[in-house]
Amino acid sequence: MLTIQNLQKSFTIHHLQKTFPALDGISLHVKEGGFLGIVGKSGSGKSTILKSIYRTYEPQAGEILFHSEAFGEIDLLQATPRQIVYLRKHEIGYVSQFLNVMPRTTALELVTQSLLDVGVGQEEANDEAKAALRHFDLDEKLWNSYPNNFSGGEKLRLNIACAIVKEPRLLLLDEPTASLDQASKVKVRESIEKLKAQGTTLIGIFHDLEFMEGLCDEVFTMTKYIDKEVLA
Repeated sequence: MLTIQNLQKSFTIHHLQKTFPALDGISLHVKEGGFLGIVGKSGSGKSTILKSIYRTYEPQAGEILFHSEAFGEIDLLQATPRQIVYLRKHEIGYVSQFLNVMPRTTALELVTQSLLDVGVGQEEANDEAKAALRHFDLDEKLWNSYPNNFSGGEKLRLNIACAIVKEPRLLLLDEPTASLDQASKVKVRESIEKLKAQGTTLIGIFHDLEFMEGLCDEVFTMTKYIDKEVLA
């Protein structure tokens, strides 16, 4: 499903006139339907890998080969912006610790739009969005509210709902349980297990090793430490 070969990424801090390496020759593979967990110290480059796959970051060297349903085998680092937009809508999902959304868009509208993006009809999308919000225990009073003022946990649950309802072929999880209570973690785990059973390929970063147990097929350990403050 996804093969990374010799991935290299560095960041230049212009006012310091210095360049700092974030990834140096990373290679890994995740098979279709598999779940790869990435672990390592803060600042070791775990999130940089996911952001490179999603093309939020553009590495300086290497390959990220993805077996796309629409485009066949494609190097995500060489894909056109139009191809990346398509893949984000239809094939690759991303859950971060933070929620970045269009202003004046309600929680229900956000999840509904995720389903509309993949071709679900309006009425069905609306029903499935409500079911997802219920599953993640987002209070019904918040459904028609703007998420700017949600708590960190509420924003994260909404972010997870938006990504999971699309049932992407590849789902990237960047510490999806970071600010969740135990009950919410159980809901997230149930959804991940369901996606995995349906054949979704997953790559996830977790600091909660107990949460990972029994979920991941393989674990990739980042060994190089990069100064977190430099890359913030």
